[in-house]
Amino acid sequence: MYRIERSVYDEAFVRSQLLKRKENSTTLRQRLAQQFRCSSEKAKAAVFSFLPILTWLPSYPVKQYLFSDVVSGLSTGVVQLPQGLAYAMLAAVPPVYGLYSSFYPVLLYTFFGTSRHISIGTFAVISLMIGGVAVREAPDDMFYFLPANGSNASAVLDVAARDTRRVQVAVVLTTLVGIIQFVLGLLRFGFVAIYLTEPLVRGFTTAAAVHVVVSQLKYLLGVKTPRFSGPLSAIYSIKAVLTDITSTNVTTLILGLSCLVFLYVIKDLNERFKKKLPVPIPGEIIVVIVSTGVSYGMSLSGDYKVDVVGEIPTGLLPPAVPDFSLLPRLVTDSFAVAIVGFSMGISLAKTFALKYSYSVDGNQELIALGLCNFFSSFFQTFAITCSMSRSLVQESTGGKTDDVDTVIAVCPLPQTALAAIIMVNLLGMFKQFRDIPLLWRTSRIELAIWLVAFVASVLLGLDYGLLVALAFAILTVIYRTQSPKSGVLGHVPGTGLYCDVGDYEEAAEYEGIKIFHSNSSIYFANSDLYVNALKEKTGVNPERLQSARKAIQKQKKKANGSHNSPRKICAKVSLSSPPACLLRTYTVRFVDSVNMQHADMCLSRREEAVFLEPLSTVHSIILDWTAANFIDSVGAKAIKQVHFIPLLLQ
Repeated sequence: MYRIERSVYDEAFVRSQLLKRKENSTTLRQRLAQQFRCSSEKAKAAVFSFLPILTWLPSYPVKQYLFSDVVSGLSTGVVQLPQGLAYAMLAAVPPVYGLYSSFYPVLLYTFFGTSRHISIGTFAVISLMIGGVAVREAPDDMFYFLPANGSNASAVLDVAARDTRRVQVAVVLTTLVGIIQFVLGLLRFGFVAIYLTEPLVRGFTTAAAVHVVVSQLKYLLGVKTPRFSGPLSAIYSIKAVLTDITSTNVTTLILGLSCLVFLYVIKDLNERFKKKLPVPIPGEIIVVIVSTGVSYGMSLSGDYKVDVVGEIPTGLLPPAVPDFSLLPRLVTDSFAVAIVGFSMGISLAKTFALKYSYSVDGNQELIALGLCNFFSSFFQTFAITCSMSRSLVQESTGGKTDDVDTVIAVCPLPQTALAAIIMVNLLGMFKQFRDIPLLWRTSRIELAIWLVAFVASVLLGLDYGLLVALAFAILTVIYRTQSPKSGVLGHVPGTGLYCDVGDYEEAAEYEGIKIFHSNSSIYFANSDLYVNALKEKTGVNPERLQSARKAIQKQKKKANGSHNSPRKICAKVSLSSPPACLLRTYTVRFVDSVNMQHADMCLSRREEAVFLEPLSTVHSIILDWTAANFIDSVGAKAIKQVHFIPLLLQ
């Protein structure tokens, strides 16, 4: 047995006698001067932080890394360039702009990025979000015109004018995305990615994969349907395809299914034999070359009405200033694209950094992506981020540094792409449906976040779906703190552990002691629930005790005022038995004698006494606040009003 004595302090005594807060003698002017004071060390650190390439390029081991970087770059390049052509279709711009977006941003990220393994360029989710904005701002209805050589002729779609306008929208959106990311990086807002929890991101990207596949159905079947955007766009697209499914082009369907099967087999072989293959089999390049040759040799476009990508201009476009008059209508969309693009990039960058024991800077990643998007937009590109499939190829083929991206940028450009490339590259996202049974077993709240992000993004569109998912994720935090898990702790014999007696058989309570634990802070939203749980779990209700005490006092006065009755009220008190004032109920019994050692109000042995016998022996309640980060004034008042202490003293 141990006896430990500790002094009891109140807050006033601590503040007045024990502790004295340090006074800050530094003025605001001095702090500002210190913050903005320049030195060689600060300047060097700032340069290295802004240009991470300077930290590793001077010591780059050429003999050790160069060959693996070249091989990895070529392997990733044969995947990125066909994807650039295909993802341009998702962005609702001509395919050549996907090639531009696979060139300029990659070079810039080499200088400003901090991750060594992610592959920067076009990405399906971001491309689809851009395409939704482009179609909304430049729908087909705006570009129909009547031919001048016939009054009865039907209206004709001016494809060139439509594509030009959509390119302007995509470029301006990319410029604004770059500005937002760069400013957030300067303001050290890299932490915003923590609000995009993993279940939210995985549910959102799975919904984006559904949107992408739905958007490609018309290309796979060869039917002509309009492109929809906004809430319920996926449902409208499916309805339009099913309505016009009787006009399916059989040749287009056969060619598309053949490409799908071939790419799936190649992808499976690359995955199964990735340790044995020096480089992955370039399935996308093979599909591009073979399908182009078949289309040209069999004249599929002219004889079988198979849609082709069309002419792709050679060379690069000169820089041009975006049409900033479109900015006011794109602010909300640009924030969504900026946050989603950054969250995808930083999550994958941190995964590789943890695996290979180096660090990435979230704020610098924001700056790098912002610069890539902003400067590249002047060369007619659309917003980019990292791609999971290409990053895995880059990592699995031995890429060591950002020099890999430089090799990617100088790969030869293919001349065509197929929608099958998009659908096969989304297989990894559809595997995220496996999260549902896992989350069901581990965390129902995270499962709810996943499902809400998925359903909201599918039905409402990616922009509104992301907002709904974020709001719901924040509400789950409020729910968890407002409805915390509580219980009574017991000691695990032979250890220093205290666990919930309701969950573990080994945990045993001390006699007369209740240790109440709640896994949340106590504040205005949960203070009443905390008090109610405290009363329920400990079995001690101060209101009932107060009523019982008043009833006993009333009975005592009545007994003392009766001269005809020799019986008196007594309370049995001992060192091992607590005061009866903490008990919920009392019973009255008659005895023939009183133990003088346990009663202050003594009676004759022949006199009868009324004793208060407790049904419980709770004499101490310990509030475990180890999980409480804070207690606000409302929570403190709620605890204060429980009235345990006055009852203990009476």
